[in-house]
Amino acid sequence: MREPDMQKLDSLVGRLVGDLGAAVSGVLVTLGDHLGLFRAMADGTPMTSAELADKVGVKERYVREWLSAQAAADYVSYDDGTERFYLSPEQAMVFAEENSPAFFTGAFDVVQSMWLDEPKIANAFKTGSGLGWHEHNACLFRGTERFFRPGYNSHLVSEWIPALNGMEEKLKAGAMVADVGCGHGASTILMAQAYPNSTFFGFDYHLPSIERAKAAAKEAGVADRITFEQASAKDFPAVDYDLVAMFDCLHDMGDPVGAGKHVKECLADDGIWMIVEPFAHDCLKDNLNPVGRVFYGASTMICTPASLSQEVGLGLGAQAGELKLRKVAMDAGYSHFRKATETPFNMVFEVKA
Repeated sequence: MREPDMQKLDSLVGRLVGDLGAAVSGVLVTLGDHLGLFRAMADGTPMTSAELADKVGVKERYVREWLSAQAAADYVSYDDGTERFYLSPEQAMVFAEENSPAFFTGAFDVVQSMWLDEPKIANAFKTGSGLGWHEHNACLFRGTERFFRPGYNSHLVSEWIPALNGMEEKLKAGAMVADVGCGHGASTILMAQAYPNSTFFGFDYHLPSIERAKAAAKEAGVADRITFEQASAKDFPAVDYDLVAMFDCLHDMGDPVGAGKHVKECLADDGIWMIVEPFAHDCLKDNLNPVGRVFYGASTMICTPASLSQEVGLGLGAQAGELKLRKVAMDAGYSHFRKATETPFNMVFEVKA
């Protein structure tokens, strides 16, 4: 082994200091989110730590330290002249506005689950047994919905569905849709709101998520046209769906080929299987970037263990890439596989028999 290059060492340590700061800031983001500190600052009004503490109903000394840390991270703005803190419009969109297309706070709930479940994943590394989705801390389920929902709000109705040949017209006229692996139902509810003439079914094997999805549909006023049921991707009811959608979940399945075969049996003659997956290139070297870093990390702690805990245990991972996804579809008996569109975080595929 060669002697270390001190300049490279200094550079690496410098990056680690930044990463350590990001990790610490992430905990504080979750804390501020749960306490309502960001939401109390959403209107951008500058305030002292005492004013914020009084508004939220917590102790000033804690808030002062939290605000200082967030200002150091540039997550909160600070006016030295008035000694007040505030959220810029951009910071408010990211940290305080739940329905913003840039809302990011939910991602830190997912990261929290990784820390909490690390001992379980360490055991899975040793045994190869995997770790089921249901075996994670509950903050993962909440965080996943909050992390993916802004992207669905921004792209699902405006871009993804129009990119599927003829599907937007069918949904407007009245179609049958299955959202498989629906989680808390964010994608199902969004489609039901956009296409009131269509009928929707949301399926997930995780019963607590299904119960939350039912409550969310009622809150959104669309419970009359969505049926949420507990079912897996290989046994959900077949009723000749015009569209079967899987949002960011195919790679979590132990047997995605088997799931694809079941979808094929459930589709109407001209039906479409829409697969939405995390954006990834086919070659590892092309995924060695900030987005790939996040997805490979999540895949290590969540997605791959989920797949390995199930039958077959294919372990696609969250950075499967188009070629591997195409192979899944072809192995499941489909003849048509087309990338319909993509965003920096997602790829959308149109699959037909």
